[in-house]
Order: sequence, then C-alpha cells, then structure tokens
Amino acid sequence: RKEGFINKYKNLSDLSLFLKKKFLKSLLILTFLMSCSTSNLERNPFLSEFSFQFQVNLNLPEYDDLRYAGGSILIPQLGNKGVLVFNLNGNDFFAWEASCPNHLPNSCSQTQIKGVLAECSCEKFQYSLATGQLLNSSEEHDVKHYPLLFYQTENRGNSVIISN
Repeated sequence: RKEGFINKYKNLSDLSLFLKKKFLKSLLILTFLMSCSTSNLERNPFLSEFSFQFQVNLNLPEYDDLRYAGGSILIPQLGNKGVLVFNLNGNDFFAWEASCPNHLPNSCSQTQIKGVLAECSCEKFQYSLATGQLLNSSEEHDVKHYPLLFYQTENRGNSVIISN
C-alpha cells in the first residue's frame, strides 16, 4: 500500500516539525550559497609586488638582532624600499615591505624601525611589526588606510626564508 505525503504524518505537529526542518535546511543552504562570492582580494594600489626569495642566516653577525624576541632588522636590497623582519617570540618571524603602504614610494616613504614599530617619515604613520596594522591613522574618515604589505617567512633551522 502506498502512503501519501500527508498520510505519512499522523498528526499536524509531526507535519509542522517536518516542514520547519526542511525550511531551516533550505535557508541554511541558501545562506551558504549567497555567502560564497568571487570577490577579489583588494590589492594595495600604491605598492608593486616583486617575486623574490631570500635566506637570512641567523648565525651571521648582521642578523644578530633577529636572534631574540622583539628584535628586528631592515634588509634594504629587497622589495620596493626594503624588507622589515621581526622576531615575534623567539620562534616566529614576520616580514613586511618597508615602503609605507599609504602612498606611492618616494624619498621619505621608507619606514624606519622604532622598537616594535615601523614609522613612515612622510606623515609619521606608525605600524605594528607584530601585526602590520596602522596604529595612528589620520582623522580623515573617508580615506582608506592599508596595513604593511606582508611577505611569507619559513623557519629552517638557523635560517629564515623570506619570499613573495
């Protein structure tokens, strides 16, 4: 004997529960599909990105500051205006483009290391070397501010490989 859709559910509460579950499942799937987008990651319009790979040998004296947590150096021959390398905690390293990300590279746009910060001498913007975030944005609310441009790092024994 074939059961009809309505006959399958003996009372109205079973049917109501079934429809609620189907509705919620459909709503969840629809929400998931709508949240998937093909939007592109927004690039910084001020900075060109270069492909490179550079090995920092932590045994060499020019990299002594990177042996300790909170230590940082500028490697001037990489990227647009150099690369800032920061030792976060003794084991984790971050590498950032040394050119200020909030204007075109020019004579004053190379950031300088000030403790655990990088500072742009053009407008005194300060960036965290731990996160790359701008810490003292201007009062202009309609201006988009960019964080420091991040480069990949990989620990290999006594070396740190920086690449883009």
